[in-house]
Amino acid sequence: MRHLLDTRMLTREDAIRILDVAEDMQGTQEREVKKLPTLRGRTVVNLFFEDSTRTRISFEAAAKRLSADVINFSAKGSSVSKGESLQDTAQTLQAMGADAVVIRHGASGAPRTLATSGWISAGVVNAGDGTHEHPTQALLDAFTMRKRRHGAGSRGKDLAGYRVAIVGDILHSRVARSNVWLLATLGAEVTLVAPPTLLPQDVTQWPVSVRYDLDDAIAEQPDALMMLRIQAERMNAAYFPSEREYSRRWGLDPERFARLTGDTIVMHPGPMNRGLEISAAAADSPRATVLEQVRAGVSVRMAVLYLLLAGERRSEETK
Repeated sequence: MRHLLDTRMLTREDAIRILDVAEDMQGTQEREVKKLPTLRGRTVVNLFFEDSTRTRISFEAAAKRLSADVINFSAKGSSVSKGESLQDTAQTLQAMGADAVVIRHGASGAPRTLATSGWISAGVVNAGDGTHEHPTQALLDAFTMRKRRHGAGSRGKDLAGYRVAIVGDILHSRVARSNVWLLATLGAEVTLVAPPTLLPQDVTQWPVSVRYDLDDAIAEQPDALMMLRIQAERMNAAYFPSEREYSRRWGLDPERFARLTGDTIVMHPGPMNRGLEISAAAADSPRATVLEQVRAGVSVRMAVLYLLLAGERRSEETK
């Protein structure tokens, strides 16, 4: 694996390999000494042009637990805020000897530009680009679902027949896009639930079914219900009458939550807007996998960095 830019290009075998390596990594994180020497001498740069807490810290923890050197680069207060281009920044990182660059950028396609431009020889991991994709979030979500479905025997397994409903602001969600393509590749059945104004125009080209009513989706008792936050910072128009109206029609309130039966899990990529798209009753229940997703994030990102960098090292050594 040279880069991880999106989930659409991952094959079933690619995805399962990442998830299986993440299983191994999670096993190491249950030991007293969590650090591995695997990436000693390698340098990972976290290049974040957008604010992030969870994702940046998760990548930092993953790299450090593999013994890599980590450089955190924030666009705020850097030369970028003074007008430096992505090309100039990339060439600076190349001169510093970066082996992998984890990039979050507000422009869709920025990670691909970085990976294919020739400006830098490092492996590139997309940590979220515009409204395009966020592949490691989808991988950690799939890891969490697979663990809940198959338990300890999940290695080598996919999500064939698993029913997932993704609810909320699909239009602005890179998490939703990455999940749709990855879950379809793993055999899951995906339903999108949202008001028509919060669905992309090309959704008919996606491997999904669409519902406009959350109550109808809950009546079908999916295996996983993923609630997305309203991304007000990306909205330049009125997509629904009011937050109160949105919560009434598309929020997982206590009454809707009580109608979930069986083993349905409640997921959220965070940050959560409690009382808007999800109630405290749902967020804090045993059905909720929010903290499991955070834990899985470190293991999945360790797996991605390992496959990017340790695999490359092995191939170099066999030449």
